[in-house]
Amino acid sequence: MSGIDTADQEKRAEFYNRLTPHNLAPLWEVLKDIVPPEPRSKAQTTHWRYDDMRPLLLESGALLTAEEAERRVLVLENPAFSGQSRTTATLYAGLQLILPGETAPAHRHTPSALRFVIEGEYGFTAVGGERTTMRAGDLVITPAWAWHDHGNEGDGPVIWLDGLDIPILGFFESVFMEPYNDSRHATTRPEGDALARYGAGLAPIDGASPYGLTSPIFNYPYRRTRDSLLQIAKAGDPDPHMAYTLRYTNPLDGGWVTPTMATWMTHLPSGFSTTAMRSTDGMVAHVVEGEGSIEIDGARIDFAAKDTIAIPGWTWRSLTASSDVFLFFFSDRVIHEKLGFHREERRA
Repeated sequence: MSGIDTADQEKRAEFYNRLTPHNLAPLWEVLKDIVPPEPRSKAQTTHWRYDDMRPLLLESGALLTAEEAERRVLVLENPAFSGQSRTTATLYAGLQLILPGETAPAHRHTPSALRFVIEGEYGFTAVGGERTTMRAGDLVITPAWAWHDHGNEGDGPVIWLDGLDIPILGFFESVFMEPYNDSRHATTRPEGDALARYGAGLAPIDGASPYGLTSPIFNYPYRRTRDSLLQIAKAGDPDPHMAYTLRYTNPLDGGWVTPTMATWMTHLPSGFSTTAMRSTDGMVAHVVEGEGSIEIDGARIDFAAKDTIAIPGWTWRSLTASSDVFLFFFSDRVIHEKLGFHREERRA
């Protein structure tokens, strides 16, 4: 109220007080805050070091079983959203642990989910009647409202990064789940069926995804992804902003793999640095291999393999690789694009 004399300030304050019992409020007092000149993320840049998290996750394995917990997960909670199970403003991420011989019971839920495997070679997940073996670096999709369970038939722990759109569905008050009547869902198709039908540049002639808007492929093997990135690196110089980047796609329409979360993998050769860019989507970055640093709005974070970083929307980011680096990203970009407000800026 700068420039307004005391008498006018008092009149306005008295008027505003009379609005409150009617559940009214003056827009002109808050307009610049609710429609600012540029995006303002409430999320904070946050770095979770795997060397710090892994011992705590394993300790949780001694405290309760996977069946007791239903999902034994340590939530990567952004300090800006304490107690809200948010990693960014719109995304949930956590580290899930399955010990040898355990089963995380079957259920289904309205949020879409992704699993990015960090360690372990004999874990599995079953989605909609098909089981898939989970290996380090694999991206495994759990479509909304698809029955799924997880297990570990190996001798060591299996750990993966969970990513879900829970905060997005929470905004619409549409988060709910249903338990299955057994710990594991019945298997009705052989392992590899989805990849054979949809993942070799082929598709059923009258095919549609059994999961609606979500990709019919639910395991994107890291071996294929990594080999593809290394192959395109032989064909030319890296993009100054994106290095070598490929996005995971729905083979039926070429779109993102889920209707709410975009996913991609970036490869930076040793010694390469990207030029700064920013975009409206908030994202989670997971270091698959290598060491390097990321600068976010001028603050540098040094990372190592298996670390995870929350990157708020509309913050300037650039990457530097100390060794060959592979980074997995997921973000809410797909929603921004569908609703028409996605924006991106790249420095020259």
